[in-house]
Amino acid sequence: MTQASESPQLPQPAHSAHSSHSVALQVLLALGVLAVAALLAYGATQIPSEAGYAGIGPNFLPWVVAAALLVCGGLLLRQALTGGFQDLDEASGAPRADWHAWAWVSAGVLANAALIEHIGFVLSCALCFMLAVRGLRIAEGKPTGGLMGLLRDAAIGLLLAAPVYWLFAQLLAVNLPGLTDTGWI
Repeated sequence: MTQASESPQLPQPAHSAHSSHSVALQVLLALGVLAVAALLAYGATQIPSEAGYAGIGPNFLPWVVAAALLVCGGLLLRQALTGGFQDLDEASGAPRADWHAWAWVSAGVLANAALIEHIGFVLSCALCFMLAVRGLRIAEGKPTGGLMGLLRDAAIGLLLAAPVYWLFAQLLAVNLPGLTDTGWI
């Protein structure tokens, strides 16, 4: 027989060792984001704040990013300390990393970094796009398209990179590495 003064017990979530481990990792992630925010804020204090174009100094963007990271880290920490992310769907994707696809994407990024000064922004970015798209197709299990697929991806990469280069080089006067000294490629 129960007494009338006892309050009804609410169902408590079942916490296993795995979920407490998961919450601990979430707390660590939140603390890591807060640490990056603090480091970025410290770095922003080292940048001169003299007003530049439109009255905004060079330290403005680092302060904005530091503040955004601080808010995100705080929200992550609050979520982790109040029980963590619960009722999440199972992670999607393959159970193992696709190293073949990763190698293609990495080759694109590394080729871009290595060749941008030698073949220019447009060609190095088109090459990066071509290799990265091939890797992403492999990761999704889609056909890569062979030689015609590579040529199509190279053409799309050129069509994407050229206007970006022209926008930065001609309109914004940002010096990006070009293939020629004309400023158009």
